[in-house]
Amino acid sequence: MTTRTAETSPLVYARIAGLLLLIIVVLGPFSLLYVPSTLFVPGDATATVDNIRASESLFRIAIVSDSLIFLIEIVLTALLYVLLRPVSRTLSLGAAFARLAMAVIQGINLLPYFTALLLLSGAGYLTVFEPDQLDALALLLLNAHQYGVYIWQLFFALHLFVLGYLIFNSGYFPRILGVLVVVGSLGYLADS
Repeated sequence: MTTRTAETSPLVYARIAGLLLLIIVVLGPFSLLYVPSTLFVPGDATATVDNIRASESLFRIAIVSDSLIFLIEIVLTALLYVLLRPVSRTLSLGAAFARLAMAVIQGINLLPYFTALLLLSGAGYLTVFEPDQLDALALLLLNAHQYGVYIWQLFFALHLFVLGYLIFNSGYFPRILGVLVVVGSLGYLADS
């Protein structure tokens, strides 16, 4: 007697990947654009810290949003690899590694936000710092987080470039989508 294993349809993987991408499209602009533009005042540590203290829940929601994106990216990496492996196993693996590297950097890049919150916590051990020093350190960490974004964008640009090529040659996605993804990769490259 032979045992037959049920294979999951590529359409199921594509739909799950599409849903995860939609979630990222909603969460990403919130945590990367809205919250920083609302709370951060470039070059003004005190105003930035005052804004975060006044809207700490908004800042924490941005951290949760970034955390969810990081976790979703790991699952999405595997799904995209499985979907595009038939086009080119090697290039699909390269795209997956680039996206996974991006996700790892996103995860590590959460640390400056958590550390900034620790600096603003009012913990007793922080009394060795003057308030202006704490504000400056918090702004330094927020700026470091932004540089972390630039770094993961480099890996994302590489991923999108290879992904666009794979989509273009797949035969089961519209070719124009592949072209648009490559153009998107150039945008991320330019931004970073």
